[in-house]
Amino acid sequence: MKLSRQFTVFGSAIFCVVIFSLYLMLDRGHLDYPRGPRQEGSFPQGQLSILQEKIDHLERLLAENNEIISNIRDSVINLSESVEDGPKGAPGNASHGSAHLSSHLALQADPKDCLFASRSGSQHPDVQMLDVYDLIPFDNPDGGVWKQGFDIKYEADEWDSEPLQVFVVPHSHNDPGWLKTFNDYFRDKTQYIFNNMVLKLKEDSRRKFMWSEISYLAKWWDMIDIPKKEAVKSLLQGGQLEIVTGGWVMPDEATPHYFALIDQLIEGHQWLEKNLGVKPRSGWSIDPFGHSPTMAYLLKRAGFSHMLIQRVHYAVKKHFSLQKTLEFFWRQNWDLGSVTDIMCHMMPFYSYDIPHTCGPDPKICCQFDFKRLPGGRYGCPWGVPPEAISPGNVQSRAQMLLDQYRKKSKLFRTKVVLAPLGDDFRFNEYTEWDLQYRNYEQLFNYMNSQPHLKVKIQFGTLSDYFDALEKAAAKKSGQSLFPILSGDFFTYADRDDHYWSGYFTSRPFYKRMDRIMESRLRTAEILYHLALKQAQKYQINKFLSSPHYTTLTEARRNLGLFQHHDAITGTSKDWVVVDYGTRLLQSLNSLDKIIGDSAFLLILKDKKMYQSHPSDTFLKMDMRQSSQDSLPRKNTIQLSAREPRYLVVYNPFEQERDSVVSVCVNSASVKVLTDSGNPVEAQVSAVWNDEKSISQTAYEVSFLAHIPPLGLKVYKLLESQSSSSHLADYFLYNNDGVVENGIFHVKKMVYAKEAIAVENSFLALWFDRSGLLEKVKMKEDNKYHEIKVQFLWYGTTNKRDRSGAYLFLPDGQGQPYVSLRQPSVRVTRGRIYSEITSFFDHVTHKVRLYNTQGIEGQSMEVSNIVDIRSVHNYEIVMRISSKINSQNRFYTDLNGYQIQPRRMMSKLPLQANVYPMSTMAYIQDTEHRLSLLAAQSLGVSSMASGQIEVFMDRRLMQDDNRGLGQGVHDNKVTANLFRILLEKRNGVNLEEEKKSSVNYPSLLSHMTSSFLNHPFLPMILKAEPSSPTFKMLSEFPLLQSSLPCDIHLVNLRTIQSKVAKGYSDEAALILHRKGFDCQFSSPGLGLSCSTTQGKMSVPKVFNQFAVESLIPSSLSLMHTPPEARNMTEIKLSPMEISTFRIRLR
Repeated sequence: MKLSRQFTVFGSAIFCVVIFSLYLMLDRGHLDYPRGPRQEGSFPQGQLSILQEKIDHLERLLAENNEIISNIRDSVINLSESVEDGPKGAPGNASHGSAHLSSHLALQADPKDCLFASRSGSQHPDVQMLDVYDLIPFDNPDGGVWKQGFDIKYEADEWDSEPLQVFVVPHSHNDPGWLKTFNDYFRDKTQYIFNNMVLKLKEDSRRKFMWSEISYLAKWWDMIDIPKKEAVKSLLQGGQLEIVTGGWVMPDEATPHYFALIDQLIEGHQWLEKNLGVKPRSGWSIDPFGHSPTMAYLLKRAGFSHMLIQRVHYAVKKHFSLQKTLEFFWRQNWDLGSVTDIMCHMMPFYSYDIPHTCGPDPKICCQFDFKRLPGGRYGCPWGVPPEAISPGNVQSRAQMLLDQYRKKSKLFRTKVVLAPLGDDFRFNEYTEWDLQYRNYEQLFNYMNSQPHLKVKIQFGTLSDYFDALEKAAAKKSGQSLFPILSGDFFTYADRDDHYWSGYFTSRPFYKRMDRIMESRLRTAEILYHLALKQAQKYQINKFLSSPHYTTLTEARRNLGLFQHHDAITGTSKDWVVVDYGTRLLQSLNSLDKIIGDSAFLLILKDKKMYQSHPSDTFLKMDMRQSSQDSLPRKNTIQLSAREPRYLVVYNPFEQERDSVVSVCVNSASVKVLTDSGNPVEAQVSAVWNDEKSISQTAYEVSFLAHIPPLGLKVYKLLESQSSSSHLADYFLYNNDGVVENGIFHVKKMVYAKEAIAVENSFLALWFDRSGLLEKVKMKEDNKYHEIKVQFLWYGTTNKRDRSGAYLFLPDGQGQPYVSLRQPSVRVTRGRIYSEITSFFDHVTHKVRLYNTQGIEGQSMEVSNIVDIRSVHNYEIVMRISSKINSQNRFYTDLNGYQIQPRRMMSKLPLQANVYPMSTMAYIQDTEHRLSLLAAQSLGVSSMASGQIEVFMDRRLMQDDNRGLGQGVHDNKVTANLFRILLEKRNGVNLEEEKKSSVNYPSLLSHMTSSFLNHPFLPMILKAEPSSPTFKMLSEFPLLQSSLPCDIHLVNLRTIQSKVAKGYSDEAALILHRKGFDCQFSSPGLGLSCSTTQGKMSVPKVFNQFAVESLIPSSLSLMHTPPEARNMTEIKLSPMEISTFRIRLR
């Protein structure tokens, strides 16, 4: 009872603090202004509008006073009832009646929500990859015939009690683009593989085959006749053909974000469900360059029970082979139980081709690749060709092959052996089917007819192998036969010091474009589904009959295609890259139309008016990318003094949000108004054509927008001489040119002595004369921190093998970037933001500080426009140095989903210490954490204590001998976008942390990353003077209130119709509950959300849409749990990603 009383007092105190802080906010106004050179005496008009908004906000808050108090009381009762979390279960084991805390409480992490991060790391798997790297000497001795391994021996009687069971698994690895485009490969090779498969598998029911990439299967399916389709279905039903993984592609696992990994998996599985009625159950990932536990988690959540991986560091393979741990249960680092365990098989040898899959000796295995028979186009590089099998040689050849299978089996814990039989684009020729199958059939018949050989051999699929493996393991008594493993398999090396850390950065232009596409696709999915529901309700046939669902499907598929392990990686031929880029750009344009039309329908007061409007897009994006290799540019809005231009701004975030919106207009005399006509404070900045000239026809207007969760809000822009907008001021350093300043105050700082500095209410920043950051003061405690930004070059080695698209082979440590001239520096000071821009020869470096309360003001935004088209064999890096005592430890994210601790290892070459970063990397000590948050995937490292360095672009003039046949020299002017966040930590146990294999971002870091990757989307209402005036709602929140702070709405994806071509009435609602660390002091986060132990009340989620049903599903919609029922409350465990089938009306 005493505990309950304490909770009640605590809860009431929170409420009082919230109300008092709101009062203070009202009192101080919304913005905190730096002391700029110009001080206006008048009370700014913009503040009145914000004040009005806050008063409205407060009135709503007070009206909900009773509900909040009762909610706090309910949550207190819940808190005191159970101190420990309940068991982790499927989403649906929700405890009913939990409080749904009002969204208006200021950010308050429930103490129970902090337990997860503090308890994580207490589990001890049998194999932890961080420890494995400590154990391995990385000495690379010659292993004999198995160069990277060791000599394998066996006794002749080892199989007397239990015969060897061998599954020879024919497959063909088809890259959806690499040396040729997707369409060219399909035309020249893949279609023939499918056609031959249908004919050749029908000849003998013992023949088997496997397929993985649905992008190709779907293309072929659309052009074949019904008898062929029926033949494929019968092969699948008979178990002769297996679909493995079944994603749109076999994705890279280092650079994609988990949003896109899930999306391409759903696209493939939905296609299979509709066209073939099959559900893949085994994962097959033989070619991605390193492997991520995120992929293992996603497969497990999709209902898979086993998976296979291949490209792992050769020294790790050797270590695992010695320990017989090549087969293991892969468990997530953060999993406190075993719910994420998935059986994983690691292939032991160098490659997935036939010479490296039958056993340890490639010279022998190559002789059993019957496509390489003398007279063909391919030979065996080891000098001994295959022999066709005949009654005369079958005995000796079978003995030779069986010896390899036996040796391979000695690396595993059962007597079941997997022998893949295939390679890139194999079985495309009719003759190969006969050569491989007929020769192997003779070998099988002989081996199976000789009892003394103690072997049972057959063709199989991947699941045939895993089923036999499970049966064999079940016979062994005692505890589980296979070890538990946690960790990841980066960075991959296939031989010597050849680490594949170059592709983490290669073609960064498209890695950034990919992230923009993901955010745009998510926005289009959510807005389209909700607009569709409104169109159905109001019978808006014009929307219902639009081709939007078809173009949305095409966009999903183009994004899916780009996740392929030669696409997003930047490891394709130049013209193939152009093909991917063109597809992405086409889809970006079509998504913009879907977003514009959907948003317009949602924001219209009278939905029927949609019908009568001309069918050109109603709302246009404010940004446009003119070609697949150019940066997006802002459209200039033409203002008028008579008619306002309407701006509809969308918040793609599931929480209420204050963020700065910047658009381009044709007049500096601009007034920003809310829909009701209240002025909004704005900053007018110059649009610079280059470092010295100001545009006289375009101006940037920036203002702070407060938008509800997943909300649309209307603003008006008007040309007006009585504008309350504030002009930005400019200060130029090292600039000797003439500047046409026009209306702006531009001052050249020739002999200025004072430091270059900018500040807001959270941070003060100091820069050197080149405009590079030197020092930061956190105003929370007024302490100074030395944080320096610098640029570096890495060259490439002089040895035979040099850096290329895949490999990073540097010529030593990074060398400081030296500019021949001192860069010109431009300082912008304004009411809404201030920034420093430095013009180096190869980088335009910009650091911006927003003068706002809340999340956006607490970190600095860094944007680098990189252009290294004039250099040869260099890679450019941004390094952030600090006094943080991180020693040799740093942290990188995996796929934007989880954090993986790293160690800088001096026993490994420099390039081995570079890791992939999708969204963030950080270093820390007991007192501070310094995070680099990113809006694109790049390579990252920490070469010394206190440092983070990020690779921004690489230009390499030669091939690195991995099959691509070219260097990387199609560089573009590339935009890299980051945020640097410094946070104070408290209550940290350093020894515990050193031992832990897991770490989490703070809530602030999660939010900042989401802001960076999902910016506000401003749309311009097209001026149609002739059309009737459309009345729009002033704002339309799609959610009733902010979701809990730690729950992210990953997607709301309209599900396809099972019969017709279009959509069904269901959507996939995908939610992710993020794990976060509470050991941070968070000064006024400015968030209107709380955490709720992962609980959400379903009826209270959507605004103006009733939830008809919500049923849990597997991640990719393949399976519905047997106990699935309609839910009224969602309960997610920390880190859980779950999919629900939702029906709205």
